[in-house]
Amino acid sequence: MQGMKPNLLTAFSLGHFANDMVPIGMYILIPAFGTALGLSPAEIGLLFMIHSLGGSLAFLPAGMLADHVANRGVILATTFFWVGFGYLFASFSDGFWPFAFLIAIAAMGDAAWHPIATGVLAQMHKGRRAYALGVHAIGGNLAEIVALPGAGLLLVMWDWRVAIQVLVIPTFLVGVLFIFIQHKVPRHVNSRPTRADFEDIWRIWTTRAGLRVIGIFITYNMGLFAIITMTPLFLSQNQGFGWLQTALAMAFMMLFGALAQPATGKLSDRVGRRPLIVAGNAVAAGAAFVAWASTSIVLTLIALGVALTVLVAIRSVLLAAAVDHAGGREGTSLGLAFAFMDGFAASAAVLAGWVGRDDLSNAFLLASGFSLVAVIFSMALPKPKLVAVGGAAPGD
Repeated sequence: MQGMKPNLLTAFSLGHFANDMVPIGMYILIPAFGTALGLSPAEIGLLFMIHSLGGSLAFLPAGMLADHVANRGVILATTFFWVGFGYLFASFSDGFWPFAFLIAIAAMGDAAWHPIATGVLAQMHKGRRAYALGVHAIGGNLAEIVALPGAGLLLVMWDWRVAIQVLVIPTFLVGVLFIFIQHKVPRHVNSRPTRADFEDIWRIWTTRAGLRVIGIFITYNMGLFAIITMTPLFLSQNQGFGWLQTALAMAFMMLFGALAQPATGKLSDRVGRRPLIVAGNAVAAGAAFVAWASTSIVLTLIALGVALTVLVAIRSVLLAAAVDHAGGREGTSLGLAFAFMDGFAASAAVLAGWVGRDDLSNAFLLASGFSLVAVIFSMALPKPKLVAVGGAAPGD
């Protein structure tokens, strides 16, 4: 199994890229859909929330599958076709609710990939969890860099329907690849979840420290969601940017955070999770406040870029912190982490649209507040729970 680790790490990063292409494109395509239908910022925020809530329903069950099902490779291969067909059907829908329902269903397939793939990697690379999760995250963040400009260009050339239909092509192609390599995914003993498993999970996450970790997940992602869902509308409606300009700006702002994830993950494996989580959220809070207060579009873009860079860069650190806290059950722990980050935190999209109904820049002030709360939660964490000294997590 040692010899397969680098290849699987690359394959999983590619799989992450392919599965995330359309979901990431939705950051531009949902506003484009909403603009075409004349929806308000709050209604567009509601679409974002429904999209994320759909995915959040699959995170925990998928995480438990990662810990209890032997042949996880087959499940991973299946997710590509779930995602591909789900969004493909959505591209033929008309009206708010059919579109919302179908993108929520499609998001479940993408959500199922994440805790299973990251759970396998966390088990394979116990001494370098954050680094492995950071390399895996590169695939998703490269999807941001490719899918956002791609979606913007397709919107200029055609419309949101064609954009979805083109973006699902890589998903199907990598799905076919995974059919042939799924047998390389390490197997483990097939087992059934028991009542003791649920009681153990409940005990771990309802402690004071566990609730603080959950609080960090939620407030961290609420800050990220508020920025990432309203920035396209802010640029297109307040600043007169076209969809391609908006997409390019979003991709550029997220580029450096994407490239930094392996480095921040590797650093946190050495110095601990808490320093990076505190610093990242603190910088994001300050930058988002500057974006709100600024009257210069150049300064606003720089501030938003800084905020998105640090928030994206520390994501793998938070995921590693979830596994560290749980001390095992990698898939289930990561499933819970994703559910809290992308599920409960999805309400921030609606809140950001609501506070931005008069001025969309107000969403950045809201994001600053969420990141500040995440800093407070992070400072209160017991240090031993989140630190992996000398490359080994406490649960090892």
